[in-house]
Amino acid sequence: MTSEPGPPRPMADPASIDWSEIDDGALDEFILGAPRAFTRDELVEAAGLDPEESGRLWRALGFADSDPEDRVYTCADLEAASIVARLTRDWLPDKNAREAVARAVAQSLSRLAEWQIGMLVQVAAAHIGELTPRDAARLAADVLPELESLQSYVWRRHLAATASRWVAGAQRMDAADIAADTWPLSVGFADMVGFTRTTRRRSMDELGEMIERFGSVTTEVIANGRGRVIKTVGDEVLYVTEHPADAAAIALGLRDRVRTEPALPQLRIGLAHGMVLARYGDVYGEVVNVAARLTSEARPDTVLVDKEMFESLRDDPRFDLRRIATLHTRGYSHLRAWALRGARER
Repeated sequence: MTSEPGPPRPMADPASIDWSEIDDGALDEFILGAPRAFTRDELVEAAGLDPEESGRLWRALGFADSDPEDRVYTCADLEAASIVARLTRDWLPDKNAREAVARAVAQSLSRLAEWQIGMLVQVAAAHIGELTPRDAARLAADVLPELESLQSYVWRRHLAATASRWVAGAQRMDAADIAADTWPLSVGFADMVGFTRTTRRRSMDELGEMIERFGSVTTEVIANGRGRVIKTVGDEVLYVTEHPADAAAIALGLRDRVRTEPALPQLRIGLAHGMVLARYGDVYGEVVNVAARLTSEARPDTVLVDKEMFESLRDDPRFDLRRIATLHTRGYSHLRAWALRGARER
């Protein structure tokens, strides 16, 4: 016989935790897995790194320089530094490439860390009254191995998917374009209309819910449409697809889905297609700029596309495209654009 579940535990305010009771050194050991034992010079010497470059790499990872006498590094730092030394020797001889890789990794993982610490604080806050703050911090830290294992799994899944896309794309490209990381892609921007004005009318909890729903909706629709999110910047998401029709279907799907979400304002969306520089998880070039300009010119709840998207979609029976007046926007005095709708909207 099973007992009925009790009412959900009310979430405590993280501000109610007396963080002064949690020792910094103990928290380090919980999270880093080892005490801080090495100075910067000791770490560099033990790992066989160049002192000057090791400083640049450390800063590229997003960390401030430590004082020479401070023991701030652990055995895990030493192991990581030794791996960097091996990669430098065997795989990444170009120092600029090494720093670029460090920046790309740091930008992704620092955002992930910010979110996870916020989550762990909530875990600790939920147990205030039952546990001391130190024990609550230990409980939160116990989640870290599970998160680490999950991150490794997701990373390998994305690695496999990206490798498959790369091979498929390389089969259609010449060697010069592959070497330059240049690919034909469709780029889409989706922007929440009146975001700044909306934030002034909502509480912090309501704002948090809106951002969470925006991220959830865009990730789901873009993934289901065979696209991939490049980044979310505040009230805007940037995504890419291999094929223009997929980008168009995603844009209309995002528009329609947001219409059903009371917490979200309307979207305006811009799409462009062409050769894009794809490097270190981001995209660059004229196509990206055009998509951004089209987004800024689109009316609420509409999608605008450029000439290349129009040429690719004009004979597709799923879409309806209507020419609009030439746009005069920053950097583009005569930008041709078309309004995109579904065929059933005619």
